[in-house]
Amino acid sequence: MKVARFLELHPKVDKVNYPGLESSVYYKRAKELFNGCGGMISFELKAGEETAEKLIENLTIPLYAPSLGGVETLIILPAKTSHAGLTSEERKSIGITDGLVRLSVGIENTDDLIDDFKNVLSKL
Repeated sequence: MKVARFLELHPKVDKVNYPGLESSVYYKRAKELFNGCGGMISFELKAGEETAEKLIENLTIPLYAPSLGGVETLIILPAKTSHAGLTSEERKSIGITDGLVRLSVGIENTDDLIDDFKNVLSKL
């Protein structure tokens, strides 16, 4: 939640998909069903795909991995991995832009993760 809130407030982030955020269209339903919303977040940078790739290349804590099932923080670009077999138009129709970043927050200290994102985002 802390990482999702940080990303939502960052000026270089266009959109954060996380049902635990009050801005989410799923917030009310998530509150009814869940006690917390887990560590899976996706977000889009305002500058798009090239900047998203630079973000991932320069972060030091999240590992770039097409599987998001580990205990460590993992990060991917779905357009280049899990959804690469779809055309750009097909991906967009299901909400996956070329610059969408998917993040699975692991067991690392959230303040360390936020500092890592702050550092890299400030340079993009």
